[in-house]
Amino acid sequence: MGEKPITGRMTAQSQDGVTVFLIGMRINNFRALRSWLPVAGAMPRMITELSKEKERGLLGFQFLLGSPRLLYVVQYWESHEKLLAYASDRDGEHRPAWAAFNRRLREGKGKVGFWHETYVVPAGAYESVYINMPEFGLGAATGVVPVARRGESAADRLRVA
Repeated sequence: MGEKPITGRMTAQSQDGVTVFLIGMRINNFRALRSWLPVAGAMPRMITELSKEKERGLLGFQFLLGSPRLLYVVQYWESHEKLLAYASDRDGEHRPAWAAFNRRLREGKGKVGFWHETYVVPAGAYESVYINMPEFGLGAATGVVPVARRGESAADRLRVA
């Protein structure tokens, strides 16, 4: 994400469908480092892999802190097919991290929580506006354009087929 705000009203450049993947962990016991620290460390490795291998379909991401206990990542993908292909790829970073997490989950007896949500959003079924912001969210993943190019109101930008 760029640090310098872009003056004015911008919207995400993308008009294609997008898959939004939210994934995170909740630290239920801060002292149980062996349960949650490896989980926290696995995501940056996967993001690095995906950032280097653009053909896998990750458009962009944002690490967020929900509270001192809740860490999560918002990911934007070209398609749910590419997301699922990455998740099941035996040669990528995800499969070994998932297997290790499942082992820790069984051994950790609730010391770390995990969650994810996937949203498949068709073209025209989303809109965005960023006012005096650096590129952010979907805009950071796909680039931004002035709002006027896509419509002045949210209703104009939401063109559900």
